[in-house]
Amino acid sequence: MELFKKLAELQYDVLKEVGNIGAGHAATALSRLLDKPIDMLVPQVNLVPFEEVAERVGGSEHIVIAIFLRVVGDAPGNMFFIINQDSARRLLNNFAGIEAVGEEGQYTEMELSALNEIGNILAGSYLSSLADFTNLSMSPTVPSLAIDMAGAVLSYGLIQYGEMGDAALVIDTKFLEDQDEVEGHFFLIPDPDSFHKIFDALGVPVE
Repeated sequence: MELFKKLAELQYDVLKEVGNIGAGHAATALSRLLDKPIDMLVPQVNLVPFEEVAERVGGSEHIVIAIFLRVVGDAPGNMFFIINQDSARRLLNNFAGIEAVGEEGQYTEMELSALNEIGNILAGSYLSSLADFTNLSMSPTVPSLAIDMAGAVLSYGLIQYGEMGDAALVIDTKFLEDQDEVEGHFFLIPDPDSFHKIFDALGVPVE
C-alpha cells in the first residue's frame, strides 16, 4: 500500500508526536486516577496492515484483555487498547493496589471495572491527542471489555460495524510506577473513508 511508504518517508515524525502527546495525557490522567506518580516511556508508533494487528499482541490465538471503543465524529473507526494477562495482573496489583484473588484468566467484577476504566483513560488520551493534531471531531463511545483470543477480539469490530479499513495506527507503550512496568498496545483502525480525512489533516493526502 502506497500509504505505508509515504508515511515512512515523510510523516512518521507527526505520528510519533501524536503518540508522545497522548502518552503524556495518559500518564497525567492515570496519576490522578491512582493517586500516585505514573511515567510513560516514549511510545513506538507504526502504521501496519490490518492482517498484522493480531501478531503485534502475540498472535490471533493469544488470550488478551481488550477495551474496545467505537470512534464517532468526523473520522469514525474502531479503537482497541490491548494488554496481555501478565500485564493486567501487574496493573491491578502494583498500580491500582487491587489484590488479585482469582486464578489466571478469571477476574472479579471490581478487577474488570478497574481494567475497563484504565483502558478507557489510556485509549481516550491517545484519541484526544490525534483529534487535537487533526482538528477533527473524534469522540469515543462507551467502552466494552473482552477477555478472549486476539483474533476473536478484533473480529468483534468487523461483526458489529462492517468492513474495517485495511490499516491500523499502532502505538506500543509502556508505563512505569517505581520499578513496575506494564506494556500495552493501542490500535486505531479507521473506517475506509476516514483514512482520507485523517491523513489529509496530517498533510499526507491519500491518493
